Amino acid sequence: MKLWQKENTVTSEKIERFTVGRDREMDLHLAEFDVLGNLAHAIMLETIGLLTADDLSALKTELHAIYEQIQQGDFTIEDGVEDVHSQVELMLTRKLGDIGKKIHSGRSRNDQVLVDMKLYTRDRLFQVVEATEKLFSVLISQSEKHKNDLLPGYTHLQIAMPSSFGLWFGAYAEALIDDVVQLNAAYRLANRNPLGSGAGYGSSFPLNRTLTTALLGFEGMHHNVVYAQMSRGRTEQAALTAISSLAATVSRLAMDVCLYNSQNFSFIVLPDDLTTGSSIMPHKKNPDVAELLRAKTNRMKALPMEVTMVLSNLPSGYHRDMQLLKEILMPAFDEILDCLDVATFMLENIKVKENLLDDTKYDLLFSVERVNELVINGVPFRDAYRQVGAEIGDGSYVAPRELKHTHEGSIGNLQNDLIQTRMKQELARFEFEKVEKALNNLIVS
Repeated sequence: MKLWQKENTVTSEKIERFTVGRDREMDLHLAEFDVLGNLAHAIMLETIGLLTADDLSALKTELHAIYEQIQQGDFTIEDGVEDVHSQVELMLTRKLGDIGKKIHSGRSRNDQVLVDMKLYTRDRLFQVVEATEKLFSVLISQSEKHKNDLLPGYTHLQIAMPSSFGLWFGAYAEALIDDVVQLNAAYRLANRNPLGSGAGYGSSFPLNRTLTTALLGFEGMHHNVVYAQMSRGRTEQAALTAISSLAATVSRLAMDVCLYNSQNFSFIVLPDDLTTGSSIMPHKKNPDVAELLRAKTNRMKALPMEVTMVLSNLPSGYHRDMQLLKEILMPAFDEILDCLDVATFMLENIKVKENLLDDTKYDLLFSVERVNELVINGVPFRDAYRQVGAEIGDGSYVAPRELKHTHEGSIGNLQNDLIQTRMKQELARFEFEKVEKALNNLIVS
């Protein structure tokens, strides 16, 4: 029997298949978080007298056993059971009888789903932040390693001014900090407790929501029970917005790699084991890894709008439309984590070509250096600009290749140390250790 099913009621098999959809598949990702939510809820129920101390002890023993089963990869949702919440309650009831039936007191499946999704999203955002930090470290390392290797800078895809691989790698490192800021905003939305909101209108039981908030390591609770239900969708959208921002950074980086690896640019080389060949052209070494990174991350940019469309025109309260949010959010986490891992591996192994700007075809890159040289010698900027233009026109221009860039963030002063400091500051804002401590206490208590 379903959690919502009454005696002598039967739902059409066709309708049940349609309404359950991919929920059983998606819910396997929520299993460990459902157990954590059950543990916190059971501990709270005992404090308000809806469970005895013996009831709680028995429930904790079985919930810990289920949690271990999940960690070992042995947990399944049985045929005929529609979701993870039903499966866990079924397992408890089989083992404990009436004690297992008591655990749903003061709770709706709505806030059960909500707390599971909050815990899941919080955990997966932590994994994304960790993966982003690894990519950041590689970018900073490569920036320092290649800070003296010059690179043509472009505007409008035309050569513009001298740049360096130190600047190029470092630019993407700093971009990741802004992505982490957005990940933190999403994390804070996920890090609020909806448990106790019931079906969206609270309960006549004297639930202690402050206690479950602390037990689950949440930063705070959604105070208004109606808004707790309304937060579903908003949390997912915030997480996907942060993922799409991160994806945009990786996509742009991947596009640069595709360009710079091509023979017409020839700034970098991907090792043979990072490239693929052609079935007809024996010389080809294709940057498929960068191309697929570009495509996968470009696709992720659309995910926030997909959530927006699912939520369009919904009034307050719970609606079954929200079930589909799992199918958007969960694969997105897998995809961005895979892309971050591959991007990190690619950048660890990329080869930079040295002495690029020695080629005379890049002489015009140094035209601004020549203008600045004249300005330092007392020529007004506009006059210097016109003089260099005339030199280029009559062929008397000589490229001054000795660079003197010293201001903050320039070729000669990358400020990678300050970029690293800022990243550490942003990472510290997550306070992951508080969550880890709370959940460890819940699991072992």
